[in-house]
Amino acid sequence: MTEEEKIVDFATVRDLLKGAQERRRDLTYEQRAALFHAEWAASENRNGYPTVSAVFEELKAAIAEVPAFEKYPELAAKLAELMPMTELEIKAVMASRRASIDDGDINTVLELVRQHIGVE
Repeated sequence: MTEEEKIVDFATVRDLLKGAQERRRDLTYEQRAALFHAEWAASENRNGYPTVSAVFEELKAAIAEVPAFEKYPELAAKLAELMPMTELEIKAVMASRRASIDDGDINTVLELVRQHIGVE
């Protein structure tokens, strides 16, 4: 995966756009809209847990090792960003690629999410 194709979390997007705003003093309309969305999406207001870049990277790598996601690193990244707490959320992400996932892999993902965000 090249640098242009690197999958990043909302916190990284937020930080990059804030840095651009500080350097340039002004953002385009699209960049401001993206910054507004990234600030919301990286906050705990979205799903109760703020996005932390280090946690995102660790969780993305852990989910990518689950057999159902070996061919779908982009879905592993999506789940790391969403931090799903139910199997329905995982199945919805998998449905976007019409990929199947068994109950064992679903339970593995849910356990990984709980471990990485500190929820029992």
